[in-house]
Amino acid sequence: MIVTRFAPSPTGYLHIGGLRTALYSYLYARANGGKFLLRIEDTDLKRNSEEATIAIREAFDWCGLDYDGEVAYQSKRFDVYKEYVKKLLDEGKAYKCYMSKEELDELRAQQEARKERPKYDNRYRDFTGTPPAGIEPVIRIKAPMEGEIVIKDGIKGEVKFKVEDILDDFIIARSDGTPTYNFTVVIDDALMGVTHVIRGDDHLSNTPKQIVLYDALGFKKPEFFHVAMINGEDGKKLSKRHGATDVMEYKRMGYLPEALLNFLVRLGWSHGDDEIFNMDDMLKFFDPHDINKSSSTYNAQKLDWLNAHYIKTLPYERLAKEMKEFGVDFNSHAKGELLLNILRERSKTLIDMSKAANSIINAPTEYDQKAYDKFITVQTKEILTKFSEILTLNLDAKGYETLTNEFLQANEVKLKDLAQALRVALTGNSVSPGIFEVLEVLGSTETKNRITKILN
Repeated sequence: MIVTRFAPSPTGYLHIGGLRTALYSYLYARANGGKFLLRIEDTDLKRNSEEATIAIREAFDWCGLDYDGEVAYQSKRFDVYKEYVKKLLDEGKAYKCYMSKEELDELRAQQEARKERPKYDNRYRDFTGTPPAGIEPVIRIKAPMEGEIVIKDGIKGEVKFKVEDILDDFIIARSDGTPTYNFTVVIDDALMGVTHVIRGDDHLSNTPKQIVLYDALGFKKPEFFHVAMINGEDGKKLSKRHGATDVMEYKRMGYLPEALLNFLVRLGWSHGDDEIFNMDDMLKFFDPHDINKSSSTYNAQKLDWLNAHYIKTLPYERLAKEMKEFGVDFNSHAKGELLLNILRERSKTLIDMSKAANSIINAPTEYDQKAYDKFITVQTKEILTKFSEILTLNLDAKGYETLTNEFLQANEVKLKDLAQALRVALTGNSVSPGIFEVLEVLGSTETKNRITKILN
């Protein structure tokens, strides 16, 4: 069975790069009848944030990424890690290192002076003497001292590391007894049965250390897939200057989770020239072996385009539910479904839809000054007055169009002389959906009331 996991550190919000990694892991497990696990890597007790943990789970809920079993918290597994530290010590595969901070600083200075790679010099690797007083030891793994570590990566292919270039006897437990990242990751992935690890390629340099630990502990190694980073359009690593990086910020900006997931799955993976992928499509086509080796580029215009697509195509009830969070209850309006369907054709985000809906549902309390000065004139006020007088029945958009054309012809008036002034009267500005559709939503009585208001 394929078992994947997503294992964020709760030190801040969930980054969209993290969500992409989670999505890839989720799709591979779900498509193959496997398990997808969520693990919170919270062993760094000084940097952890309960709010960040909540934010991660909130983002998962919003995106609809479910996980199997309970959320695993590393902070509740210290006894497990201590057990494996003891096992390695007892087997002579790890040792206590009593090197003081002063000794370490001196070693680093000497190595820098010789322009060598800073690394521990193994001085306590085979130490059998009396431990120095006053030093709480760290625990170091006995890493290989020569040769190569070869990783068969599902994306990058075969990656080779020379031991002397990257490894020393690295720390697996600090002097206060807390385990280090690479150690806990290996223990948890092995004990949780993780078969495939999909993660950002910023973790590639950690993988040789983890291979050493898998071998020392006798655990079966998972298959690794290291995904290239997401860059901004300037080619630099994605950051806030390129756009929002917090997953939940996209919700607040009016994006739909379907659009964000569709956008993210395409940042590094493709299926022919297809652009639109709902969850069923992703589950059908996604394979992590097809992920691109090169970095992907964040494109805000593509996200807007995808979001507009889902706004156009999602069922009315689903969109109406989403819009309640943006202050619009379409179900409470007599023509709510009609209005939503009108607005969905011209909205890139739910915020766009909210602004447009409120400008129609709510009678304007003020008017855009530029629009008012340009379109509300002595002539157009006279036209609005006459137009108001013929509004006696509630019609559909086609009916209002016919009525208006008859009015224009009878009064020798052009549509532009009426339509823009009418928009300002009805919505407070000169931008709206088709004027006949707006008339259908509002009805004749409300339309007359708003015309009366702007004339007085």
